Amino acid sequence: MIRFADEATITVSSGKGGDGCVAFRREKYVPMGGPAGGDGGRGGDVVFEVRRNLRTLAQLRYQQSFKAENGQPGMGKNMHGRDGADIVVAVPPGTIVKDADSGELIKDFGAGSLAAASSREGERWVFLKGGKGGWGNTHYKTSVNQAPRTFQPGQPSLTARLRVELQLLADIGFVGFPNAGKSSLLDKFTNARPKIAPYPFTTKIPNLGMLRIHDRDIVLADIPGIIEGAHEGAGLGLRFLKHVSRAAALAFLVDLSDENWESAFGVLLEELRSYAPFLADKRRLLVATKLDLPEAAERFEAFAAAHPGERVLGLSVFSGRGVEELGEAFLAMVLEGEKAPAAPGEPGEDFFGPEDAGPEDEAAPGEAE
Repeated sequence: MIRFADEATITVSSGKGGDGCVAFRREKYVPMGGPAGGDGGRGGDVVFEVRRNLRTLAQLRYQQSFKAENGQPGMGKNMHGRDGADIVVAVPPGTIVKDADSGELIKDFGAGSLAAASSREGERWVFLKGGKGGWGNTHYKTSVNQAPRTFQPGQPSLTARLRVELQLLADIGFVGFPNAGKSSLLDKFTNARPKIAPYPFTTKIPNLGMLRIHDRDIVLADIPGIIEGAHEGAGLGLRFLKHVSRAAALAFLVDLSDENWESAFGVLLEELRSYAPFLADKRRLLVATKLDLPEAAERFEAFAAAHPGERVLGLSVFSGRGVEELGEAFLAMVLEGEKAPAAPGEPGEDFFGPEDAGPEDEAAPGEAE
């Protein structure tokens, strides 16, 4: 069963226009009735609609073909054929639509600020227009042709193959090595319930959660663990690095109990830079986790001293130390981002990441409440 999906290939087709009708009036006491063929109806459009209650593209894995209704042909007595119904393709905010063959970007439902993209509930975009209905023979009557038998066929339908991809929208994205405490932090701050276990790669899908602080909602994203070489496909590879690009700011989580804690931030930053250079310039915060462990206090001091130009906070989800301060820091980063203009190359302009590859996902994301 497909419970989470962030990409799908679909085929969409607009409706064909209805043909015009050839008909004549044959009424008693109307000796010169003349032509009375009605016009055909317009074919239905292919419409994409943003729905905030959707979190994945799983529905597009189950239904991969979308066909709008054809317009009905015209009828006698100058009756117009019925217009075809539109077909609506529902997608979550942050979706991008590309041509399946060329990879050319067609539409981005996540362009601009997070606030603007998240407020797009109900936004509709007509991708393919339905064919126009054809004229009936009434239109072809002239002074020298009182009984025309000419009609116009409806315009044909249009068909396209599309690659639909989801890039999660979040205010703060959690970046870290596997088992760095990202899922535990999301669980602490929000009602999302990601899988938590004492072994690497327990998170195989991105999880979203909502942190409410001072009457302000902040969307947090737990991105599956990144390892060295991820930009070349190592580990979970490129499949989830693209979700980092949509986060307005990043929180780098470093596990102080890990033997590579000193080099962790540098490796993570280089992976993001190798994937897309602008990611290394995003607003960021360094979070040293697992401060409750015996050796953590000394390591935290050394970690903070090694990164003098960075904002560094310590945290223990187990004991609750630093949790409140981190929430305030997240709010400050969001407010700071609202005042600053978007950096060149950020999503919504011209970057959508390399082509993604990876295994099909297995579990459902945590509900964001």
